[in-house]
Amino acid sequence: MLKRKSLSFTSLFFILAVTAPHVNAGNPNYRSPEEVPGTTTITAEEVKKLYDEGVAIIDVRNPRLYGRRHIPGAHHLDLKTAYNEDALAAFANKDDPVVIYCSGVKCARSYRASEQAVSWGYKKVKYFRGGIVDWRNAGYPVESSAVEPATESSSK
Repeated sequence: MLKRKSLSFTSLFFILAVTAPHVNAGNPNYRSPEEVPGTTTITAEEVKKLYDEGVAIIDVRNPRLYGRRHIPGAHHLDLKTAYNEDALAAFANKDDPVVIYCSGVKCARSYRASEQAVSWGYKKVKYFRGGIVDWRNAGYPVESSAVEPATESSSK
């Protein structure tokens, strides 16, 4: 009996720990983590330097938000439909720096995508927590485009 309760508690704890970041993303008070283990959290100014150097920048927002405005030249890999190891490999090698961003501190997508990139062996993941909001607030250029939803085959 004690073993069964212990197992149930352990299972419940694991489920809550794994799903908590996803549940919080719908909360208006949600803020993405300031750091992602295995990555470097960077500011808009640091992204701009990497942008000027030609480093791959990955936008993991949905197609509607990407189409509305994004960092010029950013590669669109919607976290929910197109972001996977092969799609990311089309834009960055595992030893090269790669910037991952979404809508800002209220968005969990760049946090989750950065975690995944690290799990796939990417060694220089740059987590741009402030996302497009900080980029625009810094006065850097944005572009708009009509975009079709990215798929694994169209992102290569």
